[in-house]
Amino acid sequence: MIEYKNDFIWKADADITQAMENAFKKIVEEKENGVSGYFTLGSDSLPVMEDACSYAAANPYVKETDTIVVIGIGGSSLGTKAIDSIFKYQNKNVKKMIFLENPDEIDLSEKLSKIERDKTLFVVVSKSGSTIETISIFKEIIFKFSLDYADADKDHIMVITDRGSVLDQFAGAYGIKAYHIPANVGGRFSVLSAVGVVPLSIAGYDVKSILEGASATAERFFAQKENHIVKKAAFFTQYRESASINVLFSYATCLEDFTKWYVQLWGESLGKINACENHTGLTPIGHIGSVDQHSFLQLIMQGPRDKTVTFIKVYDFEKEMKVPDITLKFIEKTDYINGYSFNELIDGECEATKESIIKQGINVDSITLDSLSEKNIGSLIIYYELLTSLCGIMLHINTYDQPGVELGKEILQKKF
Repeated sequence: MIEYKNDFIWKADADITQAMENAFKKIVEEKENGVSGYFTLGSDSLPVMEDACSYAAANPYVKETDTIVVIGIGGSSLGTKAIDSIFKYQNKNVKKMIFLENPDEIDLSEKLSKIERDKTLFVVVSKSGSTIETISIFKEIIFKFSLDYADADKDHIMVITDRGSVLDQFAGAYGIKAYHIPANVGGRFSVLSAVGVVPLSIAGYDVKSILEGASATAERFFAQKENHIVKKAAFFTQYRESASINVLFSYATCLEDFTKWYVQLWGESLGKINACENHTGLTPIGHIGSVDQHSFLQLIMQGPRDKTVTFIKVYDFEKEMKVPDITLKFIEKTDYINGYSFNELIDGECEATKESIIKQGINVDSITLDSLSEKNIGSLIIYYELLTSLCGIMLHINTYDQPGVELGKEILQKKF
C-alpha cells in the first residue's frame, strides 16, 4: 500500500479545475489512440515475462549463468537498474546484475574485470539499435571475451530493441535471441516492457508482482480513483513560474537508482519548446535522505524560493536494527535516540525535515510505502509515468519526444 499526501498551499480555481478535467480527457485519448503504449504494459508484458522465464529454463547455457550484464544507457538501463537496486538485498537467490552504461574507461575496465565469460548472459538493450555508447561497449565485450556470436557463443548474447532495427537485423542474421520494445513506448517509459521485464525475469525477480502493481494503479487511475495525481500535476504546472524545480528526497539508500530514473523521466519528458515557441519545463533534482539533507537542505531553506520538495519514505524496512543503549562520555546529548530502531530514526528525520520546510512556506508532498514490495514499486513506477504525462499535457508539449538530445548525437558523429 502507498499513501500519497499533498501539503500544497494553493487553491484550485475554476480555470485550474477545467485544466485538470481537460488533462484527464487528453490522457485517456492518448491511451485509446496509442500515442504511448506504457499505460497497459502492466498486462501487455505478462506474456513477455512468461516467454523470458521459459527461455531461461529451457536454454542450458542461460539456466546455468549466475550473472546478467545489461549493456544499455538512459532509458535502456536506468529502470532495470533501479528495480535491481531495490530488491537485490531481499533476494539472495537471484542472479547478479552488472550494468555497463558509460564509456568511461576506468569504470568499464573495473566492471569487465569482474565478469566470468562462461557464467554470464550479455543483454544488449537499445531501442534504436544503434546507440553509440551501447554498441561500442558491445564491441568491446565481443573483443575482450572472444565471443563467437555467429555460432558457438550465440547463447551468451540476447538483444532487446525495436522490431526491424539494425540491432534486430544483426540478431536475426546470427540466430541470437531477440525481444522487442513496443514501437509506441519510448525508452524512458520502457522499464515495464521487455527492457526491464526480460533481464529481471531471467535474473529471478518477482516481475509478475511488479506488473500487477503497475496494472492495478493504472486501472484505478483511468477509473478516476487516483485523482490526486491529476491535482499534483496541476499544481506543478500552474505554479511553475515561481517553483519550477522539484526536489525528490528518497529516504532509503536502495531508492537512489529509482531517483535517478525519475530525473531522466522528468527532465527528458518535460524540458521542451512549447507550441508558442517558449522554452518550458520542470527541473528534477534527486537526493537521498538523510545523507543529502546535510548538504542540500540549506539551499532549500534559505536559498531561492523556486522549489517544491517531494518526500518518499518507507514505513517498515522489515529489519530489527536498534540504536544500542550506550552512553558515550561527552556525547550524552545523542542518547535520546537510544533503543529506537534505525527505521524510526530515518523516519523521524524525514518528518522533521518535512516539517521544517513547511514552516518556511515551501510546498511539499509525501509518498509513504508501507514496505519495499514489488507491487508497491510497480505502482510507484506507473504513478510517476502518469504524473509526467499529465504535466506534459498541461504544459502543451509532446511528452514523448526528445529533439533536444538529437543535435548532440549529430555533432558527435561529425567529429569522427
